Amino acid sequence: MKRLMAVLVAVFAACPAAAQDVKTLTTSGKWTAFVFQEDAKNVCYMESKPIKSEGTYKARGEVLLQVTNRPADKASDVVSVNAGYSYQPDSDATLQIGSRKFTFFTFGERAWARDTQTDKAAVQAMSKGASMTVRGNSSRGTPTMDTYSLQGFSAAYKAITDTCK
Repeated sequence: MKRLMAVLVAVFAACPAAAQDVKTLTTSGKWTAFVFQEDAKNVCYMESKPIKSEGTYKARGEVLLQVTNRPADKASDVVSVNAGYSYQPDSDATLQIGSRKFTFFTFGERAWARDTQTDKAAVQAMSKGASMTVRGNSSRGTPTMDTYSLQGFSAAYKAITDTCK
């Protein structure tokens, strides 16, 4: 697990939001797709914010879900959640699309799938679904549930896969 976290931290150290010259590929429904250059190579990601957030919290930062493709690193369909709070240590976050549930590990404010098969299965479910919920617990033990619309997911996904092959 420590090795996986180290790899994820290294792969995602350059936050897309902080990258220079991020270009919008498309906006479709509730999803927006972007591309930027890192070491002269394309990195593509798409993101959405929840349409509904539930939980009894006092303050919360930016909440979003991203799917990232980094062809230079042979990383595609990497799903990550930014909760807007620090997750409870050693806890999991759960994504649910229809009857399908996916368990993600957490570190700080983010959650990721434990393996590429889970990422790919989650992306496939998102492509076919109408909505998705993400459940997690803050470091203070506050349970939250964020609901995302999957309207526009497929078009945004096509944009990042066509641009970052």
